[in-house]
Amino acid sequence: MNRFDSSTSRREFMRQLSLGLSATLVGTSALGGPLAWLPESSYGPATLDALQSGRQLGVALVGLGKYSTGQLAPALQQTKLCKLAGIVTGTPEKAAKWKQQYRLPNQNIYDYTTFDRIADNPAIDIIYIVLPVGLHAEYVERAARMGKHVICEKPMAPTTADCRRMISAMQKSGKKFSIGYRLHFEPHHQEMMRLGQQKILGPIKSLVADNGFRFNNDTPWRVDKELSGGGPLMDMGIYCLQGVVYTKGELPVSVTAKLAPNPDPKGLFREVEAGMNWQMQFADGSVADCRTSYAENLNSRLRAETAKGWMELQPAFGYGGIAGRTSQGPMNLQNVPQQARQMDDFADCILNDKPTRVPGEMGLRDVQLLQAIYRAAETGQQVSTKDIVSVLDKVGSR
Repeated sequence: MNRFDSSTSRREFMRQLSLGLSATLVGTSALGGPLAWLPESSYGPATLDALQSGRQLGVALVGLGKYSTGQLAPALQQTKLCKLAGIVTGTPEKAAKWKQQYRLPNQNIYDYTTFDRIADNPAIDIIYIVLPVGLHAEYVERAARMGKHVICEKPMAPTTADCRRMISAMQKSGKKFSIGYRLHFEPHHQEMMRLGQQKILGPIKSLVADNGFRFNNDTPWRVDKELSGGGPLMDMGIYCLQGVVYTKGELPVSVTAKLAPNPDPKGLFREVEAGMNWQMQFADGSVADCRTSYAENLNSRLRAETAKGWMELQPAFGYGGIAGRTSQGPMNLQNVPQQARQMDDFADCILNDKPTRVPGEMGLRDVQLLQAIYRAAETGQQVSTKDIVSVLDKVGSR
């Protein structure tokens, strides 16, 4: 049975520049050209052939909510190695609008009852799952059975069991699988990786990360536990968690956490937390203090204090407007089309048969960390994270 038919919330739910900009990549010099974020060693022959011939991999967006509409579809007008080729939506009005706006052929427009027919469509190479978290596992597994490459939005799934099933399905399919961690392709965050992991300003002593906003119920699925898997920790806090880990270049050994005060426990936040404060402890004694919320507007901030200074992004986690500075001065880096870079990088991985830097295993790792934070908040105890999947986006490993 199609899972959208199982509850009212599911039924209700279904109801600037080119990439030629040059940018600084971690550990590399800035490069010009259409794939400026890739080092020259990553320009495999298949990518060069595709650029020369104009070949682009076709992407189908599954779920046409705010992120697909406002970010992914526009980004696919800027990509060089992939393009918007199809859509999946349960809303006929959206289908008609997207068909006209993006000149999509009828045979590339699907709903949730015809989704599996994508298997027979050679125009679609990549399926991008942009559904609520509670639906990720089902649709990734179905896409895997079709023999398509898959990108899945973050967080990967509500549970580690879901994540493992998704990874297994994609491994059996022999196709590439990536999580939608756009900031791994953003120059300011890449610079935080370089500074932190290479200890340019000395070893990191402490970190701070905040990310949250006042939720107005414009997307009700976010506070539906079955659809969202949790509250702001899953949605906004994951950016803090990720930023801390890739800046430090290490995984925490334990976490402690405390739920933030709930201003509406019988209403808006009756199923999910209103906010979370947590700390991540590392083997060398350093700590990261993090906050997330749906009840207040928080700074979008990622900061690290080091033995010789500090580095900071603020705003840190948005789709644009990211600004960075260090104790030695401003970073002076460009803002870039994050989603376009993310998707073109995945296409490059497909074309050259190489691993993605944001694999399903990283998504599993983060869900393990998120679940550890929830357990710490529920029990009031420090929770070990020593057994989580050991996968990192390490500078110099690409």
